[in-house]
Amino acid sequence: MNVKRYFAKTAREALRALKEELGADAIVLSNRAVEGGVEILALPADGVAALQAPARPAPAAPAAIPPRVREVLPEEHSFGDEADDFRVSLSAAARRPVPGAPAAPATIRPFDPPRVELPRSRTGGSPYAPLPATRRPEVQPAQASMGAAESRQPLVVEAVPAPAPTAGPGEARMEALEAANSQLMAELVGIRGLLERQLAGFAWGETRRQAPTQAQVLGEMLEAGFSATLARELAAEIPEEAPPADARTAVKNALNRRLPARATDADIIDRGGVYALVGPTGVGKTTTTAKLAARCVVRHGAEKLALITTDGYRIGAHEQLKIYGRILGVPVFTVRDAADLRQTLAELKGKHMVLIDTVGMSQRDKLVAEQAAMLMGAGGVRRLLLLNATCRGDTLDDVIRAYDGPDLAGCIFTKVDEAASLAPVVDAAVRRRLEIFYVANGQRVPEDLHLPNRPYLVHRSLREAAADSPHRLAADEAGLILAGAGLGA
Repeated sequence: MNVKRYFAKTAREALRALKEELGADAIVLSNRAVEGGVEILALPADGVAALQAPARPAPAAPAAIPPRVREVLPEEHSFGDEADDFRVSLSAAARRPVPGAPAAPATIRPFDPPRVELPRSRTGGSPYAPLPATRRPEVQPAQASMGAAESRQPLVVEAVPAPAPTAGPGEARMEALEAANSQLMAELVGIRGLLERQLAGFAWGETRRQAPTQAQVLGEMLEAGFSATLARELAAEIPEEAPPADARTAVKNALNRRLPARATDADIIDRGGVYALVGPTGVGKTTTTAKLAARCVVRHGAEKLALITTDGYRIGAHEQLKIYGRILGVPVFTVRDAADLRQTLAELKGKHMVLIDTVGMSQRDKLVAEQAAMLMGAGGVRRLLLLNATCRGDTLDDVIRAYDGPDLAGCIFTKVDEAASLAPVVDAAVRRRLEIFYVANGQRVPEDLHLPNRPYLVHRSLREAAADSPHRLAADEAGLILAGAGLGA
């Protein structure tokens, strides 16, 4: 490619030299200001074919070449009316395609992009901090052809606030999949429960076929109110092929061995100490406190006993215990907080026995933990939990769980005379391994407080329901109870 270079102090002198040598149809490739003057690169009119790239196939449509090209000079090189002398046009020969050669592509000019100055951040940060979005500046052809010496105005790039993020299709699809998975898991859990119950029914039917006596006694224990856990343990004590009478005897013996009942009150009355009677509301704590006080007075005298009450909620609670104290000749003290309790116990250090009547509250009340902390903080206080024999087994489990602790000495059964069956309360004491100290079966003081009688408790626990009782179980209902407890037969 025959490219000519022309250098002069001014653009007019360089163009004049170009026209004299190459003619008016010459092709100007570039012009720029260099050190000492202006440089122009030009090509003769017949050199258009040399611009073609032989290795690249010809485009589908040749690029149109403008008939006349005006070179825009910098402002300092404008020549007024004489600008027409420096207008260069392509000749007809240059526009005519060369036979056998592909069409010439558009001329590619070197591009010198303008400098973009970013404004400083309003917060005083670096001017080169990334912006959320920028508007692309429009560059005019005149600006692209300016020389390096030309002064340029800085372009201000306006910041466009980024749009708020929106949930894309991928996130929506993930949420839909999670919802579908949750629904699927719920359905699988339901199906699993149905299968377990069905299998438990099959297993129960097989147990009734292979060991009918064991299945019969197991159903009787579930009717009485025993939990499925303890009923299965007791039924496992039945010998194979034992008749019903021997099977019931084996169950009674197994329950008697597991029953943690004391046969003497030497541990409480004779040993002495500080005991606090705790339990839910209405379980009979004040009456039971008076019964224990009467037994201690009969054995050791009134001067060896003191009564303390912390019940400041019930109307007349203090007066009720003070009436018992006057009858027994025992002093009664009232305390309101932990500091008062510690001071009172320090003053009663010489007493053989101190009984504390506490405030009754629900097992779901948060104050149960505060009450236990107050009694433990007083030092040397042991708690006796009163269990209502008329409650269901799951209710008794909640009570024991709420009042459990290292200072829990044992339990006392109350309202035994009102319960149709003692199976729930005996079952709870056996499974929780709570020692039974006394059994209360009435309101009389002190007659209705007894030591636990094992044969009596076992008999009342395993007593069959009446034939017309609506709580008797049908043939397959025992298997459903076992399946519902998650303990298939």
